[in-house]
Amino acid sequence: MARPKQNNVIVIGSGIGGLSAAVELAAAGMDVTVLEQAYAPGGKLRQLPTEAGPIDVGPAVLTIRSVFDELFARAGTRLDEHVTLTAETLLGRHWWQDGSSLDLFADPDESARAVADFAGNEARQEFIAFSAKARRLFEAFNEPVMQNPVPGLAALGKTVLRDIRTLLPAMAPTQTMAQCIEKSFSDPRLRQLFGRYATHAGGSPYSSPAFLSLIWDVKSRDVWRVKGGVISLAKALEKVARERGAHFRYGTEVETILVERNRVVGVVLDTGERIESERVLFNGDPAALTRGILGRGTRRAIKQSTALPRALSAYIWAFAAKPSGVDLLHHNVFFGKDQRNEFDALARGDIPDDPTLCLCAPDRAESATPIEAERLEIVMNGAPVEENAPSIDGEYAQCRARTFDTLQGMNLSFDVIPERTALITPSDLALRFPGSNGSMFGRSPDGLRGTFQCATTRSRIPGLYLAGGGVHLGTGMPMASMSGRHAAEAILADNAAAPRASRTMASSTASSMIANGPPQSSSP
Repeated sequence: MARPKQNNVIVIGSGIGGLSAAVELAAAGMDVTVLEQAYAPGGKLRQLPTEAGPIDVGPAVLTIRSVFDELFARAGTRLDEHVTLTAETLLGRHWWQDGSSLDLFADPDESARAVADFAGNEARQEFIAFSAKARRLFEAFNEPVMQNPVPGLAALGKTVLRDIRTLLPAMAPTQTMAQCIEKSFSDPRLRQLFGRYATHAGGSPYSSPAFLSLIWDVKSRDVWRVKGGVISLAKALEKVARERGAHFRYGTEVETILVERNRVVGVVLDTGERIESERVLFNGDPAALTRGILGRGTRRAIKQSTALPRALSAYIWAFAAKPSGVDLLHHNVFFGKDQRNEFDALARGDIPDDPTLCLCAPDRAESATPIEAERLEIVMNGAPVEENAPSIDGEYAQCRARTFDTLQGMNLSFDVIPERTALITPSDLALRFPGSNGSMFGRSPDGLRGTFQCATTRSRIPGLYLAGGGVHLGTGMPMASMSGRHAAEAILADNAAAPRASRTMASSTASSMIANGPPQSSSP
């Protein structure tokens, strides 16, 4: 077989990780082909139709904007030239069964005042202290963990040792997130609210490590609405990658990643077409590789422990209706009575009978109350499912009752209850994203070492690289994008180091990028 062209790269999947890598690689002069089984970019970041227009069923806002500012800058353009962003000043409205509610803001002082009005001055002081701790944790983790292609406890340990009196107590290495939150807040409602942030990494506060409290810092500042929905960011990344020479083939399913003599040599499509390449980037769930879904040759690509146990899944409603009762914002959270019961049910694989529900009403983003039916997304956490498991009998009726009965009991009702076609279940997610078990973020963050055991950019098979929500710290768009950047840097480094008679312009560009490194922002 003829040797594949050195600068040819195949990217399987057009999620945020794959798109980010395609931009980086194409900008460096590589010949990039993106193969996507769907008919549009975005991966789990996608839109579904409703009678009031399409609605995002992935992330609703952009955080850690600097990740994308730097990505677009490295490609020689600006983020603002491609998407319209508006700072989110009101983060969300939170509701409890006793009828109380709390708004949180991007301005920490305004949030502190709201907490004081909600639960008293002691709660305000607790909130300020907790926010400061979350900020310290983010700053400590950013460089040795988030920015590191191979995050590990050793690199983090060096950072902690420089400020051990402050950081070690903040990390609370022997505590779960729930235990940390319980010590941080005396009001049970605030414990419930801030413990909930474990689910943003696909975990339970009762098994996730205490240092995941840093998620509050990420979610409480630098939050942006994207005009047209966050899917606009995926479209912008595709556009920039195309302008720099990347090729996209949609409706194209990869059946096999070819491995010969323990290295990648290309892919085979479901049509039988063979595409040769020495560099293949897989932007999918790493578990798909260990299970041989893309061929037996990839089974040893990662350790089983980097894909197990699985993170939480979700039930997602996307529909249009006219709500009545409580006054909704763009982001709303309706808490169940007993958080422990909910996560115990999820651990058993059951649908919670006392769920917490997150409701996004994007038509209210400009503080307007729509007159007609509006677009609505409601998310309830679910347990991961067995691979290829069919939907549970009665799952729709059960989920409908748990969702809409709970909301009606909290004085929120709708003029229309959506049909089954408006519901995405964990089984639906498992079928759409092979190897995922329906999990939203790949591996669970459970345990102190869970965060450091995810698959990393380089697989154990030369020429096969990984990016996406199950790689590195890929939970959320910024981390998924960062995994794509790490994958691109690894590909460029390997390409520049590969022996050949003459260097192409691509490898020269790659060497320069590796030598100089991407620009670093002083903000996270």
